[in-house]
Amino acid sequence: MIKSDHIASILQRLPELPGIYKHFDIEEKLIYVGKAKNLKSRVSSYFNKNKYENRKTRLLVSKIVDIKFTVVETELDALLLENSLIKKHQPRYNIQLKDDKTYPWIVIKKERFPRVFPTRVMIRDGSEYFGPYANVKHMKAVLDLIKQLYKIRTCKYNLSEENITAGKFKVCLEYHLGNCLGSCAGKESEEHYKRGVQGIRQILKGNYSKLSKTLKANLEELAVELKFEEAAEVKKKLDVLQVFQTKSTIVNPEIHNVDVFTISSDLKSGYVNYMKVNNGSITQTQTTELKKRLEESDSELLEFAIIEIRKRYKSTSQNIYTPIEVNLAIPGVKFLIPMIGDKKKLMNLSMRNAIYYKRDKQKELELANPEEHQNRILTTLQKDLHLQDLPIHIECFDNSNIQGTNPASACVVFKNAKPSKTDYRKFKIKTVIGPDDYASMREVVFRRYSRLIREGESLPQLVIIDGGKGQLSSAISALKECGAYGKLAVIGIAKRLEEIYFPGDSFPVYISKKSESLKLIQHLRNEAHRFSLSHHRDMRSSNAFNSSLDNVEGVGPKTQAKLLKHFKSVKKIKEAQREELEKVISKKLAGAVWIYFSKNS
Repeated sequence: MIKSDHIASILQRLPELPGIYKHFDIEEKLIYVGKAKNLKSRVSSYFNKNKYENRKTRLLVSKIVDIKFTVVETELDALLLENSLIKKHQPRYNIQLKDDKTYPWIVIKKERFPRVFPTRVMIRDGSEYFGPYANVKHMKAVLDLIKQLYKIRTCKYNLSEENITAGKFKVCLEYHLGNCLGSCAGKESEEHYKRGVQGIRQILKGNYSKLSKTLKANLEELAVELKFEEAAEVKKKLDVLQVFQTKSTIVNPEIHNVDVFTISSDLKSGYVNYMKVNNGSITQTQTTELKKRLEESDSELLEFAIIEIRKRYKSTSQNIYTPIEVNLAIPGVKFLIPMIGDKKKLMNLSMRNAIYYKRDKQKELELANPEEHQNRILTTLQKDLHLQDLPIHIECFDNSNIQGTNPASACVVFKNAKPSKTDYRKFKIKTVIGPDDYASMREVVFRRYSRLIREGESLPQLVIIDGGKGQLSSAISALKECGAYGKLAVIGIAKRLEEIYFPGDSFPVYISKKSESLKLIQHLRNEAHRFSLSHHRDMRSSNAFNSSLDNVEGVGPKTQAKLLKHFKSVKKIKEAQREELEKVISKKLAGAVWIYFSKNS
């Protein structure tokens, strides 16, 4: 619904052209920047809805009092302009690139006899910068390779032609160690030094194969000219380069000049991993966190990240691999979703890095703020199960019996995503004869919630039934009978494929196995199963114990309890020697027990 005449007039003037639009609030503050293929259609869509896809979008629209727009030539221009405006103004409701690190670069300094060194400060003086390197270990490996292949100066002298001709400098220890050829003292020509820098440039660009071909051609020329000592030096460089290239090759060397982007996300952030691949080697990699503002999809986050990261790394790759479709049209660039082979392996490697980064961030959050971590899990569960209320209080039921004997049920309780063991409850089945899981489930659910209602206790927000459609139907019947149905949410979980069943729906829902929601549900189910099975074993042990010792004269409940507490099981009591029994109970009773089991073993 259009909220004002001013907004309505702007919508009428909007052209059906690509561009960017800016939303402003009542204080004339920029709160959102967006891009559009068709400005009129996209901007109008905000105000022609009675319902919005999420709460944050509804909140954004409620704050818009003014709109400004800019028309551009192409969709890509709109994307680039949107990206730069977001970085400049950081509007509240836009995706935010969270990058609290200053990554190092390798610089080839613009000077006569250029130095090559790492830096975290970029100076716009015409020097060449390569990176940034998110992996400092990899950067050091590249610098070590450069040092092995080329004799590059480390001094900061002004090596102008006049200074060298005047003999202002003397060679230092680096020259005597063989790490420098003495360009400061005129012992190395500028042309020879430049050839080395050109080779370094190829290494920093990841063009190892191109450099390798250049070195091989140089080796052949020197061999023909019978310059064997110089040829031996080139051969050493070629060997060092080939060893480095072999170690750094991850996949097929035919995969060249490719950008790989993958994403793993949670409710608040997306974690995008970027890999630059040349000749099968990963030459650059970084994982970046993007803070969501309007519950953006993975595709939207990935589109934003691709533009930003490619600009940061000055990438000109014409091939981009992604795990999902993205709505980007970059001239000369092809997008591919790998399905098999080495390309798929590369994609999987990138995805693992994104997932590991996300887990690390979540662990940091959990340690720093456990309450926020719990809230995130519960919010995810609420979203995945489409619950009205945040499931702070969850209960889960499970039945246990073996061949129909000693049927038992248990209810475990989680509060704030953690077990509340003092609230666990055990049930002995009273009204069901024989092995009937459905009837047993109906009985315990009815007993549990009729009592909570009768005693005025609060009901859980979510009830989980361990079982499929049959057990869930029995639980629903019990909830209706006791008056709890409709006051809480209830689902069933089937063990085989982790299928989630909802009341009235015969088709199950599958939650991603990587989801924290499913992990929490599984934790509840497994804990209920463990607790129920423990209760069932106790009942079997107690029944077996009582049926055996009830026939021993003089052995009553107190004696039975003493023996079970000490020996833990009936089997161990049967196997115990008379002297061991006498340490627990009187000699007379110990003798009676020992004689009874000796005769009946």
